[in-house]
Amino acid sequence: MTLDTTKADDIALVIEEAIVSGELAPGTVLRQEQLSEQFNVSRTPVREALRRLAALGVVSFVPNRGVRVRTISRDELHEAFMVRAELESLATEVAATKITPEELDELDRVEQSFSKISQELRSREPGDERRSIMGDWVRGNHAFHDIIYRVADLPLVEQMAKSARRTFSGPAVWAPGDHSIDGLYLKNAEQHRAIKQALAAGSAAGARALAREHVLSSFTLLETILEQVGAQPRDWQRARGKSHTH
Repeated sequence: MTLDTTKADDIALVIEEAIVSGELAPGTVLRQEQLSEQFNVSRTPVREALRRLAALGVVSFVPNRGVRVRTISRDELHEAFMVRAELESLATEVAATKITPEELDELDRVEQSFSKISQELRSREPGDERRSIMGDWVRGNHAFHDIIYRVADLPLVEQMAKSARRTFSGPAVWAPGDHSIDGLYLKNAEQHRAIKQALAAGSAAGARALAREHVLSSFTLLETILEQVGAQPRDWQRARGKSHTH
């Protein structure tokens, strides 16, 4: 990993957190030259950070203007989760009829790894301690579902589901507010285990129902997180200033 890549990761996370917390209002134009000066870096990591944020759907490129902070309403998020719930439940149902013992072993390893990350997350204090592990949590979550997509072998369903997922897949979006949310993180990990068990049993109907419930429960988790983040605005200037010392 190059220094520029590391800086791009840092810049993307700080900007994303400022957007999620509401400190950067929807419609705000982010200009590369200003960000480059603010973060005391060249334009290369800034450009890469903005590309990553655009892929997440939290900013959009505006011709001759720069990059604009997108408005993502609760209703849009809810719709994205409803779409993903139907597509993911379909993929999980089909996977239950196809999954091999080797693939089940792989899914079991990934599920156990995610469970450990989730446990570690809940054991840490809210704030920077937890934020540092959120990337691992998001990647572990995606890894579990990506195995199911691969087993189902439904390319169009996978493409559409991942497009819906991209709206809310960044680590900052899932950064927790306080310990009151720990039960929802525990439930999320337990639902992975239940889906794995249904797949192991070859229960297509059971796997489908569990997958749908899991995605809709994830919306409750995200909604709770966003309510907490909105109630606890962070200092964008302070975060911006301290993020790039390396």
